[in-house]
Amino acid sequence: MVKLPEGLLRDLKDVRGYDEDAFITAHTFSSLTSVRLNPGKPAVLFPEAENVPWNNLGRYLAQRPVFTLDPAYHAGAYYVQEASSMFLGHLLEGVFKGKTRLRVLDLCAAPGGKSTLLASMLDKDSLLISNEVIRTRASILEENMTRWGHSNTWVTSNDPRDFSKLAGYFDVIVVDAPCSGSGLFRKDERAVDEWSEANVALCRGRQERILEDVWPSLKEGGVLVYATCSYSPQEDEGVLDWVASNYEVSSIRTSLDPEWGIVESEAEKGLVGYRFFPDKVKGEGFFIAAIRKNDEAGTPDMNRFKTAHNSKIFQQAEYLLHGSNWTVIPVGKDEYSAINPLHEQDLQILQKAVYLRRTGLNLGMPAQKEWLPAHEVALGIDAAKDLPHLEVSREDALRFLKREDMGQMQKGWLIIKYNGLGLGWIKSLGNRANNYLPKQWRIRMELG
Repeated sequence: MVKLPEGLLRDLKDVRGYDEDAFITAHTFSSLTSVRLNPGKPAVLFPEAENVPWNNLGRYLAQRPVFTLDPAYHAGAYYVQEASSMFLGHLLEGVFKGKTRLRVLDLCAAPGGKSTLLASMLDKDSLLISNEVIRTRASILEENMTRWGHSNTWVTSNDPRDFSKLAGYFDVIVVDAPCSGSGLFRKDERAVDEWSEANVALCRGRQERILEDVWPSLKEGGVLVYATCSYSPQEDEGVLDWVASNYEVSSIRTSLDPEWGIVESEAEKGLVGYRFFPDKVKGEGFFIAAIRKNDEAGTPDMNRFKTAHNSKIFQQAEYLLHGSNWTVIPVGKDEYSAINPLHEQDLQILQKAVYLRRTGLNLGMPAQKEWLPAHEVALGIDAAKDLPHLEVSREDALRFLKREDMGQMQKGWLIIKYNGLGLGWIKSLGNRANNYLPKQWRIRMELG
């Protein structure tokens, strides 16, 4: 049984919806496992699973499988995400409805749960920037966004203050802020030992600094989503009060089904957030609020620019892409990516302010006699639908994911697919096949 900190229980006594006995009892039960399906990669998955009520793509699993041994997981057909966090989609549904060409920033994005959710909600002409300041976590984020397959999701690795250079650029900013982590006590008992009132105060200061740093980049009328996995009112309603004290803002409310068990909570200065208590919802501890910016904001510099589109390279690599409306730009050493032409101006603006790790769909690079396709193409939902491929069994899919020998097969570049889902490339030479799965992606555990 988790021994909950007395300081936390004391802080929660006056919070709306808090029931101490039920709250303590809920922490004697294990956390639930939930996943969210990728609508861009439709597949028959978890047909018997119960739906997450506030997200029609969310599923509760009766038990936690070994996801590492599921090829569909590696193909990006679903994401393992805590159910409470999926409420972000419901909260933004009205904000996104009917809107196109939105610019959205997921500021603290790793490992990618909220970014994959946002990517599935946005139209192809909108642009999502998924940011993670810690480089090691940014690598995980980049991997997960590559699996999800959207070319209009770019990955950056920057401190929040770097985005202040982008005055009035973003329509929506999501800040899933670093916090004291009390909402994760059921998932990680170590979080209990690390919790302290001093750490709550430290996190509160960090949360305010992050919001202050990123605020200038939100346009007037834009929406800030603030979220934590903390129960502490200092980090939740307290931060909303800080925002209301420093900026001209208003709350964005959303509809709630009483059966969901989500508690609407109003801070002292009138801003509204939503609380998730594990004794009331089928999910972990979570807090989220959507705030409209009513302050005046600067405007991004939309100067004319010279296109970086390489038409010669496009002719070589066009066979990899679905449709012909693409701009092909150089990325990294000798590699090229395809982006929506509408986003080239965004590229010109962003690259002056932030470090772009992933831009568009990486196509690969030209070689002396052929094109060397990038791994991203095999997982991209914007890749051509008729690329040569080889459908394999689960056993062979796992062998591929371990970078083992695939045996003899037809010659040429082939995408290895499992149940129609792309996993990566091989190049078959007839008597053997070279496995082009990135080394850092390979399964290391024994298949058993």
